[in-house]
Amino acid sequence: MGIEEIKKAKEEAKKVITRPSQKVAALLIALGPTTASEILKNIKDEDLLEQITLDIANLGKVSDEDLNDVLNEFKAVFQAKNFVASGGVNYAKQLLSQAYGDSEAAKMLERVNSMVNTNPFYFLNEADPSQLANTFATENPQLLALILAYIRPELAAQVLSYLPPDIQAVVSMKIANMTPTNPEILSTIEDIVERKFSALLVQDFSNAGGVESLANILNCCDRGTEKNIMEWLDIEDQEMAQEVRDLMFVFEDIIILDDRAVQRLLREVDTKVLATALKGTKEEIKDKIFKNMSERARQMLRDDMEYLGPVRAKEVQEAQTNVVTAIRNLEATGEITITRASVEDELIE
Repeated sequence: MGIEEIKKAKEEAKKVITRPSQKVAALLIALGPTTASEILKNIKDEDLLEQITLDIANLGKVSDEDLNDVLNEFKAVFQAKNFVASGGVNYAKQLLSQAYGDSEAAKMLERVNSMVNTNPFYFLNEADPSQLANTFATENPQLLALILAYIRPELAAQVLSYLPPDIQAVVSMKIANMTPTNPEILSTIEDIVERKFSALLVQDFSNAGGVESLANILNCCDRGTEKNIMEWLDIEDQEMAQEVRDLMFVFEDIIILDDRAVQRLLREVDTKVLATALKGTKEEIKDKIFKNMSERARQMLRDDMEYLGPVRAKEVQEAQTNVVTAIRNLEATGEITITRASVEDELIE
């Protein structure tokens, strides 16, 4: 084979990886089957998932040079996106230009521009929650609801916890009742909010909000905030309150866990935290815990609860939040399964 033929073969080989789905496929191959399978499980677009899977099957051996190009591109894009999210486009441009030069920085920003700009209120995701709450407290509850429905659920939960109880409840109701927002109107509101709250700068999109959005936020809330909002929802709209409960796990739901799950939970939670969490709870919850403990462990827990004496409600709520967090973490890792009985399965006496 002559020199020209070798060059041509190399050029043809480099054309193998051209489409975005092929680059993703190459990246997944490099990451290995375990990590790749976890990523594939989180791709919800069935057509995209099918195309990536086909590309993985069809790529064959990827040259070191091509693989390095793909890895460097992914690294650059993620780096650029993080810079934009944390400090804005100008901040990202400055840092990327210093690292890669003006020309390459412009290319990176072009790649991430559409990703960043389609996330409403992304510029608030790194703001201080107490500052946001103080600023939002005097705003129209509908605007608060719209913003909280789009920002990270963890941040939205923290903002909610800083708001007065009555505002917490009203805003939560509006999140649950939210209907899809016209993209043009949403964009206008986003521009106004960005200008108004620019001092605080450091997602599906037009259909964010709804019962599922509220449940995701409440799952990240502290126990006191969660309890206040759910009690208010029970009064205002019992059907909606039940829909939210069906999508989240609260401390009282320990009674629906199977015995194996409770036993796994007991290995995860400190006995003193559990003793505090059980103070003042219903007997059926205590019984569910006690029956899954050895006689010795059960007596130790009873002794701890008695030794504690009166406990402030805030401490009990914090302990219950810790227990629920442990349960949610165990479910997330697949170590336990939370199964709710359907209406048809419920027993009526």
